[in-house]
Amino acid sequence: MLRSILRRAAATSPIAQPWYLSSTANFSSSKTTKTNVKNEKNRKKSKSKGGDAAAADESAATDVEAALFEDGSRARRLAAEENDPSLNIGPNGQPLFTSTPSLSELTRKDSCTYFKFKMEELNEALPEGLPLGMVKEFEDSMRTAVLVRQSFLDLRDNFRRVVDPPMLVSSTKDTKVRKQIVLDGPVSCGKSIALAMLVHWARDEGWLVFYVPRGWEWTHGGFFYKNPQTGLWDTPDFLKFNETRLKQLPCQIFDLIPLGEGAGVGWMKDGTDTMAMPEGSSLFDLVDTGIKHTHAAVGVLVHLRRELSVVKDIPVLIAIDQYNSWFTFSEYEEAVTVRSTRPIHARELATVNAFRSMMHDDMMVGAFSHSTAVGKLRQQLPNVPAEARVSLPRYTLDEAASVSHYYMRQRLARRESFSEESWKKIYYLANGNGSEMRWLMPFMR
Repeated sequence: MLRSILRRAAATSPIAQPWYLSSTANFSSSKTTKTNVKNEKNRKKSKSKGGDAAAADESAATDVEAALFEDGSRARRLAAEENDPSLNIGPNGQPLFTSTPSLSELTRKDSCTYFKFKMEELNEALPEGLPLGMVKEFEDSMRTAVLVRQSFLDLRDNFRRVVDPPMLVSSTKDTKVRKQIVLDGPVSCGKSIALAMLVHWARDEGWLVFYVPRGWEWTHGGFFYKNPQTGLWDTPDFLKFNETRLKQLPCQIFDLIPLGEGAGVGWMKDGTDTMAMPEGSSLFDLVDTGIKHTHAAVGVLVHLRRELSVVKDIPVLIAIDQYNSWFTFSEYEEAVTVRSTRPIHARELATVNAFRSMMHDDMMVGAFSHSTAVGKLRQQLPNVPAEARVSLPRYTLDEAASVSHYYMRQRLARRESFSEESWKKIYYLANGNGSEMRWLMPFMR
């Protein structure tokens, strides 16, 4: 995998690091110590009040949480139960985990089952990092498994039909093929996870995928300056691609690449403001140039976007998470007078300007993120096809049933308290919100 082109070289604030999974992780909870301390305080409080009912209830609730996370005992129990087939039973006696070996082979029959990932393969397929929602799911459930949802299968099959159109074309609305998609939907409906799974699948298929898991970082923090050649603001960022694929793809556009201000080193001392790629260069050579020459970082990134549009040998997919942050103002400001500044819009940033538009024939998918909420956007976004927006739903009742049985299997909920009535109460209380259901499971009575 390639190193970063340039990553916030002159940033003055702390840099958010990508989320990765360690192959040696034991999924022990970070709140173990805090839980034990709180549990002890509640026991003393209950004892001092002579069995006060409210204190006893609070202590009992904390006992449940402590029992689930205390000293890694839950992880040890799960390890001991790993090969017990009697525990891998979902709703209506159906298997809780799918036996399908790859994301490509999943079918509708696998809906509402869990697909297991290997941590090493997951980190290799998504070297840019995992979405926070996926990491939290893995940490809380203590297993690298994701629910197979029909919404993901529909998304995957849409792009599969783009590359390999079916022999028989249906005229139904549900089978309409879209080359550009914007994933929208309520908070915690799984947009980022669906996008990450799509990227994983596409790379398994041999596609070249440009994946940006944190689009918000393209408009916030780091080094930025105005390039007088383009009139746009340069904000250097990073790329990670499959090295072998890039070496196989030749550069097809040989326009001069504009040079900008290097991160922390200023402009070129000899006054050079452009550079050219030698004939016979590959896309790997192009990206490597941006890595080695800080003055060319942004120019290479913008040039690479044009190169991706003319690649015909293999399918190319552009996948942007936190896409909504590219339609509002960045945190950067331009000095107007000595005492005033104006906010710089995301469209004025060179990198965002190069990748934001969906008015082309390339395959592209962007996912909105409410964790980086930027305010309510209008329904019809500029440079986005009117029919591109697709709304992902929260958990259906069938999906919630599988999720609840899975959390019980992973000892996130107590087995003696688990019942259909209990998990349905949690489902309706959370209104299908996945993260809220996961948080409420330990409180099941």
